Amino acid sequence: MLKIVKTSVAIAATSLFMSGAAQADVAEALQNICTIVKADDKGELRKKMKRVQSDYRLKLQDYYSGISCGGNSLIRTAMLSDAVEAGTLLVKKMPKSDLSTPEQDGKTVIAWATENGLNASPIMNVLNDRI
Repeated sequence: MLKIVKTSVAIAATSLFMSGAAQADVAEALQNICTIVKADDKGELRKKMKRVQSDYRLKLQDYYSGISCGGNSLIRTAMLSDAVEAGTLLVKKMPKSDLSTPEQDGKTVIAWATENGLNASPIMNVLNDRI
């Protein structure tokens, strides 16, 4: 009986240690994603998203809300940086339902863009077509 308890505790401790390390690794893997979006490097962004998906089994919607680029989401950062290629890729990879969901400040991407005078952005056209 004691052996089973010790084994269970060891397995639990190991899994907690591994999940903490995995979260740190994901953060490290996503560290420069804001720079990639601002630079409008669609190829590098696609590689980064594929690497995170294959290594950590996470899709864009799984980590999108946890990333902030100077207080803005990735799509908002793409709009502000006029990064059309990267922004278009992000919009196309996100589920439609997530695109119309309010972000951390309580505003949807469309409401935020309208408020900031970014209605003419090519990314807004793609976003409106998706929703």
